[in-house]
Amino acid sequence: MSTESHQIRVSGLVVEVVRKKIKNLHLGVYPPGGRVRVAVPLHLSDEAVRLAIITRLAWIKRQKAKFGGQERQSEREFVSGESHYFQGRRYRLNMVYQKGRARVVLRNKSAIDLYVREGSDTSQRERVFLKWCREQLKSMIPPLIEKWESIIDVKVADWGVKQMKTKWGTCTIKARRIWLNLELVKKPLQCLEYVIVHEMVHLLERHHNDRFAALMDNFMPQWRLHREELNRTALKHETWDY
Repeated sequence: MSTESHQIRVSGLVVEVVRKKIKNLHLGVYPPGGRVRVAVPLHLSDEAVRLAIITRLAWIKRQKAKFGGQERQSEREFVSGESHYFQGRRYRLNMVYQKGRARVVLRNKSAIDLYVREGSDTSQRERVFLKWCREQLKSMIPPLIEKWESIIDVKVADWGVKQMKTKWGTCTIKARRIWLNLELVKKPLQCLEYVIVHEMVHLLERHHNDRFAALMDNFMPQWRLHREELNRTALKHETWDY
């Protein structure tokens, strides 16, 4: 799809304008910093875009203020006492130094025990923890894909998990492959399910247009609530609101 992107200033706001082959204007304010982005039809002038943004300034400011008050994760050092999230629940990290195999254990729905060798550095502790996160997320995905393949009537040929800086998920339509962000392991299960459905619906409709929204409404009527939950807490890097 043909796209064109540039920035304009509106009442002191920097706005990214992306022109696409779409019918309607779509405005978004994205965490964590409140970045403003508007997708517009190819024929719409910058002056028309400015007028549209001006009419929505109050809403934009409310969204930016909301993101400004969100909790953000600082850089992790993987030491005892740190907070880490798993499936939407907050856990306290407890480091256990020992000579045996490195592993991670959930305890009492409130603590995560991270077993590592004495003298391990931050990167080594992080590697053990992320390996466990990846394994956990990979165990959650297959039953959800299987469930929704029959509902949506599409077939996912392949899927994978990787760390992504700007998206919760992506879909390679030709290969019928979906990728999911490792950060989803931190979110409630319904958020993971929403992203999976979102990417699977792209196998029916490539673009984020009215047909795509109608399909999402049909298959998952509460998808907007799941999207809001997904983007409620800003991560240490920028994420996209679907």
